[in-house]
Amino acid sequence: MFKKLDKMVERFEKLNELVSSAEVIAKMDEWKAYTKELADMTETVEKYLEYKKITAERDAISNELQVETDPEMKALLQEEFLVCKDKIESISAELRILLLPKDPNDEKNVIMEIRAGAGGEEASLFAYELYRMYVKYAEKNRWKTEEIENNSTELGGVKEVIFSISGKSAYSKLKYESGVHRVQRVPETESQGRVHTSTVTVAVLPEVEDVEVNIDEKDLKVDTLRSSGAGGQHVNKTESCIRLTHIPTGIVVLCQDERSQTKNREKAMRVLKSRLYDYYQSQYEKEYSENRRSQVGTGDRSERIRTYNFPQGRVSDHRIGLTLYSLDNFIMGDIEEMVEALAIYDRETKLAQGYDEN
Repeated sequence: MFKKLDKMVERFEKLNELVSSAEVIAKMDEWKAYTKELADMTETVEKYLEYKKITAERDAISNELQVETDPEMKALLQEEFLVCKDKIESISAELRILLLPKDPNDEKNVIMEIRAGAGGEEASLFAYELYRMYVKYAEKNRWKTEEIENNSTELGGVKEVIFSISGKSAYSKLKYESGVHRVQRVPETESQGRVHTSTVTVAVLPEVEDVEVNIDEKDLKVDTLRSSGAGGQHVNKTESCIRLTHIPTGIVVLCQDERSQTKNREKAMRVLKSRLYDYYQSQYEKEYSENRRSQVGTGDRSERIRTYNFPQGRVSDHRIGLTLYSLDNFIMGDIEEMVEALAIYDRETKLAQGYDEN
């Protein structure tokens, strides 16, 4: 661990020289890259320098203890030695966490896709409730949400809703939400009071920049269609709906939310880029990094991750075995306790696997 930290300090010092260089400043993209790298390692380097300072203090006290003969002075030195020892242990634990590999997507905005699964109209109604839950959670974090596509039902549910969430560290907070969410409750249409089980799938994708995903226009099939669904006469008379098909992967994105064909294409491209990034990243992980995937299960959308049991007022996450008896608040966007528990579990799992040594 300390060899890695020593190399990081060397790189930190080099970066400080580079970002101050007139030659680098003249190349704005290069300067931004160095500045970001410098910012990413600043906390770790500062913590390591603090560690080295206290270690030096401990060693100096240890040397004094070996030659000190006065009992009172020796007792004071012994006390100082123990304080330094406790600090070193605490900082060492912090350094292990800081050295965990950073998810490069953590600071990115998010595109979320929620789809009704098994359960018919009840699944669609719960899909809408999950959508509302994430929107309210975003509001609590002062993040911005934007609806991209909404395929709603007559009873107020959604078969599918795609939306973006923009804000600091949005992906780092929401990435563990991907998977199958199960609801158990008595539907409003159930006359005999029987509990039904329905499912909804949630996909959380990092929203990517143009430079991260290069889409060749030759690989795209673009269709313009007449929009369908609610929205008045306009949607049925004009071909504003856009369907993009990425031929190499077969990924299809349809967007009809806007009246403008241009705006629908822009939104569809945002979704397509994020899906392609996710697709290629998943392929890479399967081939090279299967043993490094977190046990929290951030990417498998066929995995049942959580159950919302309305009769008992509880929500249970099956990956970490956590049950909260505050479903009413949870479904209204008060999900931070669950989000933090998932992040802690992920971090502890990686520490147990020795990620910091690689």
